[in-house]
Amino acid sequence: RSGHTIPYGVLRDSTAAAAVLRPCFDGLDREQFLVCCLDAKNVGIGVNIVSIGSLPLSIVHPREVFKPAILLNAAAIIAVHDRPSGDPTPSPEDRTLTTRLREAGELLAIRLLDHLILGDDCLYSFADQGWTM
Repeated sequence: RSGHTIPYGVLRDSTAAAAVLRPCFDGLDREQFLVCCLDAKNVGIGVNIVSIGSLPLSIVHPREVFKPAILLNAAAIIAVHDRPSGDPTPSPEDRTLTTRLREAGELLAIRLLDHLILGDDCLYSFADQGWTM
């Protein structure tokens, strides 16, 4: 979102990434999907809105996720979206998308470090739950 300044730094874990990216979702009433692009040292180099959805869902395709990463010469990405309902439990579609993003990243040599789902003062991290990224 315009008007947000992202305090770039090394994003070491899901909690740090969520703290930096959560302000991008303030005041939204629908799902938004962002990609945070990182350099080889996991320092944020850009955040791009990939999709703004309807209230319950957002349509996301790997090409839109990786386009900004390619343009920024990113070494890695963190995918993140909000859950207006407040419940960050991943849907089957979230799990499928995470698998597709991981596979696309392997082909492009851009590592998917995590896929975060932000709820009300809570989050779900695929990396923290053991998904091999």
